Amino acid sequence: MLKRLLFLGPGGFVLLVVVVLGRALTASSSQPPITPLTVAEVDADAVAERLAQSVRFKTIAAPAGQTFEPAPFDAFHAWIDTTYPAVTSGLRREVVAGHSLLYTWKGLDSSLPPLLLLAHQDAVPVEDSTLPDWEQPPFDGVIDDGWIWGRGTLDDKVSMLAILEAVESLWKEGVQPQRTVMLAFGHDEEVSGQGAKAISELLGQRGIKPMMILDEGLVVTHGIVPGLEQPAALVGLAEKGYLSVEMTVAGAGGHSSMPPPHTAVGILAEAVTRLEANPLPAHMEGPMAEMLATLGPEMDFGNKIVFRNLWLLGGIVQGKLEASYSTNAAIRTTTAVTMFDGGVKENVLPQEARAVVNFRIFPGDTIEDILRHVEDSVDDSRVKLKPLGGISGNPPPVSTMDSEGWAVLTSTVRQAFPDAVVAPGMSVAATDARMYAGLSDSIYRFSPIRLHKDRGDTGRIHGTNERVGVENYAEAVRFYAQLISNAAAAE
Repeated sequence: MLKRLLFLGPGGFVLLVVVVLGRALTASSSQPPITPLTVAEVDADAVAERLAQSVRFKTIAAPAGQTFEPAPFDAFHAWIDTTYPAVTSGLRREVVAGHSLLYTWKGLDSSLPPLLLLAHQDAVPVEDSTLPDWEQPPFDGVIDDGWIWGRGTLDDKVSMLAILEAVESLWKEGVQPQRTVMLAFGHDEEVSGQGAKAISELLGQRGIKPMMILDEGLVVTHGIVPGLEQPAALVGLAEKGYLSVEMTVAGAGGHSSMPPPHTAVGILAEAVTRLEANPLPAHMEGPMAEMLATLGPEMDFGNKIVFRNLWLLGGIVQGKLEASYSTNAAIRTTTAVTMFDGGVKENVLPQEARAVVNFRIFPGDTIEDILRHVEDSVDDSRVKLKPLGGISGNPPPVSTMDSEGWAVLTSTVRQAFPDAVVAPGMSVAATDARMYAGLSDSIYRFSPIRLHKDRGDTGRIHGTNERVGVENYAEAVRFYAQLISNAAAAE
C-alpha cells in the first residue's frame, strides 16, 4: 500500500500523511472505567508480618534427581491451618499429589461456573555464592524500611498469601459468594508443575469448567513500557512453551600437544555460534499486537502515530523491541545457551563436549518447528541433537478477551490500581496455568505487584534481594478481595 501511495506522487504522500495522522487523532481509549474499591481496608503491617513469616518456611521443590524435602511443606501447611482459621474451618481442603493444596469455598448458586485462583508454594533456591550480596538473609523474612525481604516475596508466596488473606477477610465479614471460589496452590511449579497437573486432572474428572482461571504472570510496570507515562498493568493472555535441546559432539581424545584442527569443544562452539546468530522469526501479531493496540491511545501523540499505524511502521517498532532483551522475548521464540561443558584436564583433548540450549516457544511455533530450526542452523552431522524431557511442551492456547472473566479481571485491576492503564500481554515464563489448558478459555496471568525499572526490580525475581513493598502487598490483598467480590457476585 505504501508503495502504491508514493507512486502517485505528491498527492499520494499527502494522502498517506492524512491517513497516518487521522488514525492517531481518532485513537480512543479502551480502558475500563475506574470505580471505587468496595472491600475493607487492609492492615498493611499485619498482613506484611504474615507474609514475612511464610518466607521462613524453606519450601524448595526438588528438581529431577534430587531428594524432595517434605518437612518445610508440612510445617508450612500446619502454619496456614492456624494462621487462617476461617479458611481452615470454612473451606473444603484437599491435599493433591502429596503437597499441593486445593481449597473450595462453596457458592450459593451451584449452577455458576467457579472462579479458580492459582499460586504456588515453592520458591527457587539461593546460591551460596550470592549470600553476601543479599541486604537481608533470603529466608529470614525481614521487614525493613518499608520492604518485605526474602525468597518468595515476588514469586510466588506473595500471591498465595494475598489470596489467603483476602478469603480470610471476606469470610470474617460474613460474605457468602454466589459463585464457588476455588484456590489451587501447587508445590512444584519451579521444577515441573506436576502438582498443578494433578489438580487440573482432578477438576477435569469432576467436570469443573471455571469461568476464569488466574495465575501469577505479568505485573504493574513502572517506566518499563517506552512512551507511556502511566504505569502499565499487563495481563497475560498466554505464555510460552518450553523446550531444551542437548547438543553433543564426540572427540577422539589424546594429548593436547597433537590436536586436530577442531576439538569436540571447538566443533560444538561453532555450532552454538551458528545457532545464536540465527534467531527464530519475530511475531508482531497475537498478544503483542493486542498490547500495542491497547496502550497506543494512552501514549503521547508521537507514540500514538507509531502504534496506531503499525501497518506502516511495524518494522521500526519491531527493531526497537528487538533491541531490548525483555521486549525481544515478547515477540519471538528465544534461544538461550544455558549449559556448556567438555574436557577433564587442560592437556587432554576432550572426548565429548555438551551444550544445552533452552527455548521459550512463542504461541504459533511448535516443538517440531524448533527442532527443525536447530538442525538447519547447526547443519553439521558431527553435532548430535536430543530434545530433553522434563517440563517441555508446546505453548498453551491464547485466552480470549471476549468473556465475562476478562471483563471482570480488567475492571478489577483498574479498581485496585487506578493510576495504571490495563492491557493484554504475554508471559514469557512458564507458570502452573499451562497445566489447566482445556478447563477454560479464560486463563490469565497477572501478579498484583509493582515493578519499577529505576529500582532494577525485574532482576529481583529469582535473583538477589527479592522483596516487595509493604504498601504494595496491601494493594495485592485488596486486589484479590475485590476480584473475588466482583467475580463471585458476593452478597
